[in-house]
Order: sequence, then structure tokens, then C-alpha cells
Amino acid sequence: GIGNDQDDVVIMPVKVFQRRISGNSNVPQIIISARDGVSTAKVQSDVENLLRERRKIVPGRQDDFNVNDMTQIAEAMTGTTTLLTGLLGAVAAISLLVGGIGIMNIMLVSVTERTREIGIRLAIGALESQVLTQFLVEAVALSLFGGITGIILGLGLGFGTVTLLKVPFVFSPLMVAVAFLFSAAIGMIFGYFPARRAAQLNPIEALRHE
Repeated sequence: GIGNDQDDVVIMPVKVFQRRISGNSNVPQIIISARDGVSTAKVQSDVENLLRERRKIVPGRQDDFNVNDMTQIAEAMTGTTTLLTGLLGAVAAISLLVGGIGIMNIMLVSVTERTREIGIRLAIGALESQVLTQFLVEAVALSLFGGITGIILGLGLGFGTVTLLKVPFVFSPLMVAVAFLFSAAIGMIFGYFPARRAAQLNPIEALRHE
């Protein structure tokens, strides 16, 4: 649970270890397992009282030992994991926002540069919905290109990292699909305003644009 490999653990009688290896009778650590349904807080309290009695610690003096409850450690680790997950989520949200704003700016520039083209399309009978769809498709395609590039880079870096750390590489098609859909959604959301602006252009004013 804390990174130790159980293949590197040798279990032997404590007397044999003390006589053959350590050379003393010190016991640095004791691991206790509670029965199902028994409160670990009560077990911890009972162990502390027993150790104080065996070590002859008078009332008022501090303990010269530590008793740790794995439940508390697990809660602390869960809290840390939750915090890190939240921080990573915030970074991802900021990255998506910045990327979406970049797509919107690119599409606005594209609309400005193609104003005459849009005016010609509207003048010869194109509907606003058709112009809107055209620019939405372009925004989604641009976003998907970035998303696919990010997925490939992410998988490549992940594979390289797990190879270096010598841990299994787990590929999740669901997460790749979610990332792909998020890319499409970002393009759709942030590309809507430029596409709407292009669809609402006045054909006469658009044809006059230089």
C-alpha cells in the first residue's frame, strides 16, 4: 500500500530474526489486524493502554511509542488524492478555456478575412443555417485536430513514463473517447459565436467589404 514490493518481504519467527540477524531483542514495529466489525479506534486505545502498562509509563508522562491507525492514514491519503485531482481538474479546465478562446479568435479572423466569400454565398441563395453549419464544422474540425494531437502525445508520453518506471501500461478506450468528445464540444461551443456572426452578415455590406 505504501510502495513496498511484497516479493521483497521475508517472513520468519521473531526469535530467529533477533538471534541470527539483528543481534538484539528490539521490536521496532508491530502490525495488528482487528477483527471484522471491531472499531479500530477502540483497538488503538486498548493497545496504547497495554503498551503504557508494559513500559511502566506513569500517568502524566508522554508515550515513548506511536500507534497509528491505518484508517486515519487512508483518510489522509484520500484527502491528498482528492486535492490533487481537484488541482489537475482546475488546470485542465483552464487549458480547455484557453484553447477554446484560441479557437474562437481564429474563427473570428477567418470570418473577417472571408467576409466577401460569405456575402457571395448569401447573395446567391445560401441560408443562414448553411453558413452557420459551415463555420461550426470548421471550428469542430480544428478542435478535433488539436484533440487528436493531444491524445497521441498523451498516450506516447504515458507509454514512455510507464516504460521508464517499469509499470504496466493501461489503455482506456473510454477515456480516449471522452477526450475526443470534449474536443468536439469545445469546438462547437467556442465556434458558435463566430459562426453566428458569419451567418448574420448583411450580404450587401459583406460584398462591399475589402
